[in-house]
Amino acid sequence: MKVVRIFFIVILAYLFQQCATVPITGRKQLLIYPEGEIMQLSLTSYQDFLKENKLSTDAKNTARIKNIGKKIAQAVETYLKSQGMESRIEGFNWEFNLVQSKEMNAWCMPGGKVVFYEGILPVCKTDAGIAVVMGHEIAHAIARHGNERMSQQMLVQAGSVAAAYALKNKPETTQTVLGAAIGLGANYGLVLPFSRKHESEADRLGLIFMAIAGYDPHEAVDFWTRMAAASSGQKVPEFASTHPSDSRRIADLKAEMPEAMKYYKK
Repeated sequence: MKVVRIFFIVILAYLFQQCATVPITGRKQLLIYPEGEIMQLSLTSYQDFLKENKLSTDAKNTARIKNIGKKIAQAVETYLKSQGMESRIEGFNWEFNLVQSKEMNAWCMPGGKVVFYEGILPVCKTDAGIAVVMGHEIAHAIARHGNERMSQQMLVQAGSVAAAYALKNKPETTQTVLGAAIGLGANYGLVLPFSRKHESEADRLGLIFMAIAGYDPHEAVDFWTRMAAASSGQKVPEFASTHPSDSRRIADLKAEMPEAMKYYKK
């Protein structure tokens, strides 16, 4: 047990040095990996994705994605510069693409590589709807949620190793039962809540980014209402999901609306 205690002391001392602050929310986060390495890995994945997927031939909607993306990116840069947090987008090289797919999806990789799937456009409906999704996905990159998730997984793995060492002299059955319990506890107590926290945080940042870009934040409530209606199949209970429930998300967006509207100018 002494070895385990020393292990955790060393880990905590290291983690203390790796804390960062998320823009707007002010939440402290743990970022173990160098962001430059994360962006390089993301760039490779992005390039591989473009080789394996076809870009949309819809010139009008492709232009919409690029135009709205540039506006949101400019809003992000304006906000971060005003807060002295330009380092959050150091090394970013923005790109916006629309790909041929019926999937209702979009994402932004660390480094500013954004991809929309054609399938999400009917749910977006309007330019403001696209701005909702664009702001949300870019917010994930600005908040460095990818790095945080990887850092979190490293901690979970380190904890599992420490737990295995602590249980090594216990009967095999005890090791199996307790090991499974620890795994479930880490998943439901740490991993999934963090994922939901990231989604809610991206919603909040996205509202402000779209407002600065000149899009009415109220459209976010309408978009997520349409998204909830468009999503088919059995809903996973919130405690077991990586995303907040539709009702929770919409309620949170409404609660954040007064703050977002401070940044909105028609």
